[in-house]
Amino acid sequence: MRFLFLLFISLSLLATGCSYFNTVNGISSPSDQLDTSGYTEKDFFRAIQDDLKGGFWLTAIEKLRSLEAQFPFGDYAEQAQLELIYAYLKAGEYDAAISVADRFIRLHPQHENIDYAFYVKGIATFVKSDSMFGKFLPLDETKRDPGSARNSFSTFSELLNRYPESPYAPDAQKRMIYLRNILARYEIHAANYYFIRGAYLAAANRGRYVIENFQKTPAVPDGLAVMAQAYYLMDMHDLSLEAAKLLAQNYPNHTSLDTNGSFKYQEESVSIERSWTNTLTAGLFDKPASIGFDTRHIFNEGYKALEGEQFKDSWVDNVTFGIFK
Repeated sequence: MRFLFLLFISLSLLATGCSYFNTVNGISSPSDQLDTSGYTEKDFFRAIQDDLKGGFWLTAIEKLRSLEAQFPFGDYAEQAQLELIYAYLKAGEYDAAISVADRFIRLHPQHENIDYAFYVKGIATFVKSDSMFGKFLPLDETKRDPGSARNSFSTFSELLNRYPESPYAPDAQKRMIYLRNILARYEIHAANYYFIRGAYLAAANRGRYVIENFQKTPAVPDGLAVMAQAYYLMDMHDLSLEAAKLLAQNYPNHTSLDTNGSFKYQEESVSIERSWTNTLTAGLFDKPASIGFDTRHIFNEGYKALEGEQFKDSWVDNVTFGIFK
């Protein structure tokens, strides 16, 4: 309990310190108190560009809003709205960035830079799900609520469908691959949870969903393993053998296969109630034994690279004495 209290205090102090330094170095600028009542539209825009270049996001946001209020139909009005989307994103005000992007898309459907609004909206939609602790703790993104990832994927998909020649299309496509991998892995995590609960049909359905909807993702091997194991536990042996055969043919180095390529079936596990230690530490300690599959360290090159660097000389590792490794 004392450890958790100290961890919370350490994180709170770090967040407070970051807030202070953000105000001094990058978020706000001394020009916050500058009187802009006599500014022309060009004066506004010149000052805004200086703030954006200097990384003074909150100052830029205030000036952009003032520019829009004073010159709603001016020469820089539409460009200011695009700059406002970007400034909100950089300031970490993701909901505001999404809202302004949606408004721009609605009001200017034929604008030559509308693809930029879609692109920034897609980024903001995904990163807004990061919590304060998510910025400092090594949390697994694939275990978060997938709602933001789905919405972000949908936005990038719309960008590619509408504007395939956009300069933002290549990066959007890369982000979609990343998001698709996250969504596929989330289904495997859900299947593993259903194994704990003894809901084997639900687990099998999650595995099949990965196979049918997330082909060519690193989660496919585990999807097949989930199906083989779940169908086995439901005495649906033909379906189980079919999934196990596909797994052996396509992913012979999967950890669920023995040296002969046969699936190592696990017998039905008893659902164990979480201990007070497991509950208090949010699952970090005293985890109940259960059936589950996670072979990202074998089939996901990006995960293997991240796994090697994620905790190297990290602040979290020092504070938590390595418990997150």
